[in-house]
Amino acid sequence: MKLAIRGSVLTFVKNPFHFPVEESFVFEEDGVVVVEDGKVAFFGPAATGLSQLEEVDEVHHYRDSLIMPGFIDCHVHYPQTEIIGAYGTQLIEWLNKYTFVTEQKFADKNYAEQTAEIFIRELLAAGTTTASVFCTVAPESVDAFFKVSIKYRMRNIAGKVLMDRHAPDALLDTAQSGYDQSKELIEKWHGKDRSLYSITPRFAPTSTPEQMDMTGALWSEFEGTYLQSHISENLDEIKWVKELYPECSDYLAVYEKYGQVGPRAIYGHGIHLSEDELARLSESGTALAHCPTSNLFLGSGLFSAWGASDLKRPVRTGLATDLGGGTSFSQLTSMNEAYKIAQLNGESLSAFHAFYLATRGAAEALYLEDKIGSIAPGFEADLVVMDLKATPLVEHRLSHAENLHDLLFALMILAQLKQLRQHILLVNAWLFEGRVTINILTRATRAFCRPTRK
Repeated sequence: MKLAIRGSVLTFVKNPFHFPVEESFVFEEDGVVVVEDGKVAFFGPAATGLSQLEEVDEVHHYRDSLIMPGFIDCHVHYPQTEIIGAYGTQLIEWLNKYTFVTEQKFADKNYAEQTAEIFIRELLAAGTTTASVFCTVAPESVDAFFKVSIKYRMRNIAGKVLMDRHAPDALLDTAQSGYDQSKELIEKWHGKDRSLYSITPRFAPTSTPEQMDMTGALWSEFEGTYLQSHISENLDEIKWVKELYPECSDYLAVYEKYGQVGPRAIYGHGIHLSEDELARLSESGTALAHCPTSNLFLGSGLFSAWGASDLKRPVRTGLATDLGGGTSFSQLTSMNEAYKIAQLNGESLSAFHAFYLATRGAAEALYLEDKIGSIAPGFEADLVVMDLKATPLVEHRLSHAENLHDLLFALMILAQLKQLRQHILLVNAWLFEGRVTINILTRATRAFCRPTRK
């Protein structure tokens, strides 16, 4: 089955933090993306791709819209869906008051599946087609998540949380049980359909040295798996880590000691890292997830995207929501808040930099830049189409946009979750029994998506 999607298309090809912005992206005002068997077969100007259009089974022509790679969320907790917007406290109190209470429910697989269904549908409704996801200590929470993820044919990364101290008894495993359960889950889910497994110690304070040692050994044992955790989110957290691991020179040194840094390791936050820690992250190939709405909501601090991307020692960095400390599923909202954080840091984050962090930059942080995050032949065809006339205000403002950057910037500042009513072209979820089925996720999407069919 071959189909074409025509309209204005934007994709990134280089890192705008390191190359001139004008070299970092490709924009086709009238472009066409041809998809075959869930992958991009052709991308280019419609004028030169007309012969391609003659060979396809269906053409979807989106006018007054912007076609982009699906957004990628580098750090998010699906069990915390039900506590989004709970009255804000700082990190440690947040964990004890909300997170640990909520996560105890996820040993019930039915409950976990219901939550995973809501979570994934909300991701897709926000234009997010890939996420790096924390489950809970319960293996059932991982089974539930991947079951739903595969149902929607998504490329997602997820794993069982490892935690053997400083949490309620109902949420604790042991070094051995954590190893055994994680190994079973890796063998069950890693590489199944589009699923990838991430070994997931919550963070250094909730794992004993024995579990930390086991975690590094497990990651080394299973080549190609991921590792995700948290680092330097909160000043009190950093002091606590120093008390628990006094032999380590800094927070990153804890993870280094236990073999938890390197390619496909990604750490949420990294707000208060030293220059030396950033240099070591760069050298090891370890990535950071920038979580703007969470950092503001919990009062954790102001992350510097420019500082992390410094060309002298660049750290792979992607954008993230960090729900439920984060306050929106929408990466457009994350871009909005990332811009404001940059302003408070005395920096300027252009729309090109922000959209890069949510697409190709996030893919690079997850070492998936050869599969997702860009539109090019051979890439997996996870695409989002955004209506540029979704609301009277959006239509009016964008009609006065002076150039592409002005349009993108207004889009990320004005857009709120579902306000733009994104239609998710998760093409890999369309292909059932050799025919194309458009997965309309909400009534809102149905209201504006009226593609012209061949």
